[in-house]
Amino acid sequence: MPSIFTQIIQKKIPCYAVHEDEHHLAFLDIQPLKEGHVLVVPKKESDYVFDMPLHEYLQLHAFAQKVAIGLKKAIPCTRIGTAVVGLEVPHVHIHLIPIDSVADMNFLQPRLVLTHEKYTAIANRISNAIS
Repeated sequence: MPSIFTQIIQKKIPCYAVHEDEHHLAFLDIQPLKEGHVLVVPKKESDYVFDMPLHEYLQLHAFAQKVAIGLKKAIPCTRIGTAVVGLEVPHVHIHLIPIDSVADMNFLQPRLVLTHEKYTAIANRISNAIS
């Protein structure tokens, strides 16, 4: 069965996309730790980041870097934190999270609840900041 991220890539499930190319998609996490929390995924389904062929792994991280640079321009923060946990969805994904302290990366903290309008506004700000 395709992962939830594959279903998002196939447009069977909607998302708040911020950037896309032929091989990758970046979209807002719907259970964000911070406003602007983005997930970056390869369009080719793979369960474990270190099982990816090297060229795909490097392309994914180059795409994530481009998104992170735009994210930092769009969302005030000290840095963009990254995490690859890989347990919650069986599809490689990189979390890009605007942070001001290490506590902002605590995945056990309560998640934000945002309105559709807020998600849309954030996604547009990030998308417009990516060059």
